[in-house]
Amino acid sequence: MKLSRSLYIVLMMMPFIGTNSFGQNFDQIKQYKANFSIAVKGTDKYLAIRSFVNKTQKYLLLVNTETLDTKVDLAGSYNTRSLKGPEIMATFKNSPYIKSLQAAATKDLQLQNAGIDHAIPKEKGIALTIDLCPSHKNLDRIIFQSVFDEFKKIEQPAPIAISVSGKWMLKHQDDLNWLKSLVQKNELDITWVNHSYHHDVNTLPLAENFLLAPGTNLDVEVLENEKLMLKNGLTPSVFFRFPGLVSDQRIVNKIEAYGLIPVGSDAWLAKGQQPNAGSIVLIHGNGNEEIGVKDFIQLLKNKEADIKNKQWLLFDLRQGLEKEFDQ
Repeated sequence: MKLSRSLYIVLMMMPFIGTNSFGQNFDQIKQYKANFSIAVKGTDKYLAIRSFVNKTQKYLLLVNTETLDTKVDLAGSYNTRSLKGPEIMATFKNSPYIKSLQAAATKDLQLQNAGIDHAIPKEKGIALTIDLCPSHKNLDRIIFQSVFDEFKKIEQPAPIAISVSGKWMLKHQDDLNWLKSLVQKNELDITWVNHSYHHDVNTLPLAENFLLAPGTNLDVEVLENEKLMLKNGLTPSVFFRFPGLVSDQRIVNKIEAYGLIPVGSDAWLAKGQQPNAGSIVLIHGNGNEEIGVKDFIQLLKNKEADIKNKQWLLFDLRQGLEKEFDQ
């Protein structure tokens, strides 16, 4: 029996569900948990950080500890062995993934901007991160269109990282589908960063605000957000961005215990911070940061000549850390 071309393509895609594939939405997830194991398939070795069941199939969320890429795949395709914290560090100790976790932990005492805040120091360009916090306003699509328009002749797809919150996804399906369409059209290469489920903010001091608010349930903020990402066809990355960039040592340790690398920023444009070579730039694309959006558009205009001459590029956050720590 011959398969139609479209059915053949679907079947070929099923064993590997990559970061930018939107072919499968996991809408019946059960038993979703942080579950660490070494996963081996032929000569390939991964760190599995999550396991879950969708319908009747068991899946793993896998990390390539050398490239920091993630993918979802059928658990039955791998030989697995459970790992505990010290075993994870020992097994993958020389990898960019473990070195990134260790680097992030060196700034865990900061109340704001803990984690990795600078990457690719020897390169000309930036890593662009766009936060989508809960908002009743529409997506600032001009940011993404401007990125594509400026870089399409020299860097396609253009790499960016989007920090997405659960409440934003729930209320902005049209905008989310539009972002996914840019990936499908090869205009953007998006790394999806966990930005917590609720992203609550209150009127208390920072030490009791955002995820530091009393009663915060991190399993909900981290794992439920990942489940919602998977339901929407997004593969969670290894990165986590704290709401408001607010954290303390205790919560940084807990986030890393989920296997996630905290990512800050040394160039939050709306706060007047100017990017340097290798900066992790932060802007909000949720309609609530008009100044940051204008500053970014102006930054692209100022760098127009350098962009055309490939002297100022966008860098994939994963590849930047791989370069930094692959020694």
